[in-house]
Amino acid sequence: MHVSNQPGRFWDFVDACWETDILPQLTEYIRIPNKSPHFDPDWKAHGYMDRAVALARDWCLRQAIPGIQVEVLEDPGRTPLLYIEVPGSGNETVLLYGHLDKQPEMSGWAPELGPWTPVRREERLYGRGGADDGYAVFASLTAIRALQEAGFSHARCVILIECSEESGSPDLPHYVEKLKARIGSPALVICLDSGCGNYEQLWCTTSLRGLVEGRLRVDVLREGAHSGNAGGIVPSSFRIIRQLLDRFEDVQSGRVTDANFQVEIPADRLQQARLAAGILGDEVANAFPFVEGVQPQDSDPYALILNRTWRAALAVTGAEGLPAISDAGNVLRPYTTLKLACRMPPSVDAEKAAAHLKTLLETDPPHGAQVHFEVGQAASGWNAPTLAPWLAEAMDRASQGYFGKPAAYMGEGGTIPFMGMLGAMFPAAQFLITGVLGPASNAHGPNEFLHIPTAKRLTCCVAEILTDFPNN
Repeated sequence: MHVSNQPGRFWDFVDACWETDILPQLTEYIRIPNKSPHFDPDWKAHGYMDRAVALARDWCLRQAIPGIQVEVLEDPGRTPLLYIEVPGSGNETVLLYGHLDKQPEMSGWAPELGPWTPVRREERLYGRGGADDGYAVFASLTAIRALQEAGFSHARCVILIECSEESGSPDLPHYVEKLKARIGSPALVICLDSGCGNYEQLWCTTSLRGLVEGRLRVDVLREGAHSGNAGGIVPSSFRIIRQLLDRFEDVQSGRVTDANFQVEIPADRLQQARLAAGILGDEVANAFPFVEGVQPQDSDPYALILNRTWRAALAVTGAEGLPAISDAGNVLRPYTTLKLACRMPPSVDAEKAAAHLKTLLETDPPHGAQVHFEVGQAASGWNAPTLAPWLAEAMDRASQGYFGKPAAYMGEGGTIPFMGMLGAMFPAAQFLITGVLGPASNAHGPNEFLHIPTAKRLTCCVAEILTDFPNN
């Protein structure tokens, strides 16, 4: 990693906090299997989410920050929310965001690694949720502490740490509405739940794709039948489901062909994607653990960035009705169910897209099969407002000071529902969406890791940007 020869003014304090305080807390956090409610419907009975929230709350209360308020809200039937206020100067408010819920285990972890087994190997801390994004609450408060320790003033800060982000943030709008008067109208929103194109500079996320997720089921028989007897008479549920997906996706290129999932990409996002492609080159594809011989969908890094950020993409993320190979007899199966995840361009309305996809898949089924698409989640994407000159300059200075390179800009392929909601609620706010999920960090998958030097430098960058906030 290329970094500045003279780290900025907050480095010593932040580095010490990470090594002596934050990393031990994150290590304990990783041990807690606090899966998001979508993946653990009995989360309350299991108590893991409460443990994670208590760990973060207790750490916040131990910080030497004058006037800090730390509160856990948990309304009936909803996940908890950690609400933190830090008083400051001036009349403006900065809102910082993160989440504590995690994705499920996923198979394929390397030997000696596991989702709930924290392992530090040099610059990496492995385990589920450290980078996505348990570190956010610790980094946010440490950035504020760094300012105070160095004698700088800062705006009033509100920190929201939710516990249902990986389930589409169903509980967050309720709490934001409930806390509206206390939160106020943020002039700056900082979200640390995003990615970075490399570990060599500060990255700002300019857009987020939306998501339609659901289960597609095809039934052809009341019960399985001998494949030798039924094959050629009974249509295969798997073949039918392939036909249905072909209505939506080109099987050769992987491109989503339906016009309802396509948009004209804004000129400024095209320019930023081209600049990012120039910075990253082959690393756009090399960030992923391809097996030998597999090629990406396109050889042009610019095209790949646009595919990942402003074009729709379909993934099959789960299946039912398919027995394990060791248990599979010569039986034509009665049904096939696939779990689908369709990423959509930032400006596509998720609810309309979900309704259209349901109609597309269920209408006129081949061979009269019973077809049902159950929408599980529909979350619209987000396109950031134009960056104010002060924020662009502050990001550049911070990135130069702690990474030795200018800030860079790129859309992200994932979805953070909170951003679209906040963008609608606070149209005048500025947004710094960033994070530590860089090459090979593999959020949601096996061998997820937090890149420790980047997390430290990002913490320092947040502190620097808060000093440049116009309220000061």
